[in-house]
Amino acid sequence: MASREQFSSRTGFVMAAAGSAIGLGNIWGFPTQTASNGGAAFVLVYLLMAFCLAYPALMAELIIGRHARANIVTALRYIAPNKATRWLGTFVGGCGVVVASLILSFYTIVAGWMLAYLGQSITGLLSWQSASDWLVTFSFPRNLATGGLFMILTIAIVGKGVSGGIEKWSTRLMPMLLAIMVLLIVYVMTQPGAMAGLRLYLLPDLSHLEPSLIVDALGQAFFSLSLGVGTMLVYGSYLSEKENLPSLGATVTLVDSGVAFIAGLLILPAIYVAQAHGADIFDAQGNLYAGPNLIFQVLPALFDSMGTIGLGVALAFFTLMSIAALTSSISMLEVPVSLAAEETDLGRPKATLLIGGLVFVVSVLIMLNFDTLFDFVITLTTVYSQPILGLMLCIFVGWIWHRDNLLKEIKAGHPEIEGTWFWRIWPFYVKAFCPVLILAIVIPSFT
Repeated sequence: MASREQFSSRTGFVMAAAGSAIGLGNIWGFPTQTASNGGAAFVLVYLLMAFCLAYPALMAELIIGRHARANIVTALRYIAPNKATRWLGTFVGGCGVVVASLILSFYTIVAGWMLAYLGQSITGLLSWQSASDWLVTFSFPRNLATGGLFMILTIAIVGKGVSGGIEKWSTRLMPMLLAIMVLLIVYVMTQPGAMAGLRLYLLPDLSHLEPSLIVDALGQAFFSLSLGVGTMLVYGSYLSEKENLPSLGATVTLVDSGVAFIAGLLILPAIYVAQAHGADIFDAQGNLYAGPNLIFQVLPALFDSMGTIGLGVALAFFTLMSIAALTSSISMLEVPVSLAAEETDLGRPKATLLIGGLVFVVSVLIMLNFDTLFDFVITLTTVYSQPILGLMLCIFVGWIWHRDNLLKEIKAGHPEIEGTWFWRIWPFYVKAFCPVLILAIVIPSFT
């Protein structure tokens, strides 16, 4: 197959893959799910699920990607042995491209809100009250401006290619994200109320160990690694044959799980610090606020209560959230861009601009019909489509791709793999157990 770009280093790939996995949902979703599911009990089950489900599924995508060295559509066609399975590969790959694009379309809106609050923390420091009010007031012009700015940043990075864009900026942004997170944790831990949040996060409530907790942990582990839509498959296609894929996949899973855990050390104590400062942290049903309500109501109330120093803390926090959003969005845009760049004569820069523009048009349509489309697109893509696509990728590796070719690909970077526990367990596991476990996520979502 034709020569194509590669990640220049193992670190570059890990930073890019971890950046893809560590997004907004990981930073606000994991901590609040933990709080509402028994604290440390959920953390333990989540870590178990991350390696029992997410890691095997991640390996499936990485192996297919490196073997085919192509976008998700071409890759699935490439490993299919006959006409029927090639058609299936085209369909599944095409669905992955569409779902990744739809996820990016609503993600662009949410990321734009992060940029708006980041801008508000700057205008607040400069005492530009009218600008601050405009930035934090929900409106179509605000959403259009901030979402457009975010898409421009994403396009600028992806358009520069793998090593010059995705890898270069991932290796810069991820250390910044971690540094800001650690500094915020140190600060929050010195505030009143922080220990209550820390106890909730770290002390297990075993009464919550029930099937719903396991399903929630399963879903969080699956979604946190950006699985199902081909992001990891495409990133895997840029890996050298010298890389040890099982080791590399384990590293990405550890980094992702580790950052999710660290995010909990920030968000849960911060919620209870906000309560100590007078903020309401529970909804009408008595559950902790999560998602947008947490980020745009509870925490801003905390920052406001801190006076001038709160503006600096808000600046750091929304910088953190904007970086997390950007490292994820570049991987999502890469899925359709890699297809367009490889299957047409556009070339990467034009393909990136065209695809990014089309995705933003969809974002604008969602903005114009926000109440109808926003939650619908999120549910369609993340609740239903992602697990089903993940299931199909496991089927391709476990049932359609020939076992000998699978072994040959893994041995390229790990010659002794045939004698390891990984090879003795993983092929059967991804063939039989992973589909069953993924169905455990899908079936409840339809009821």
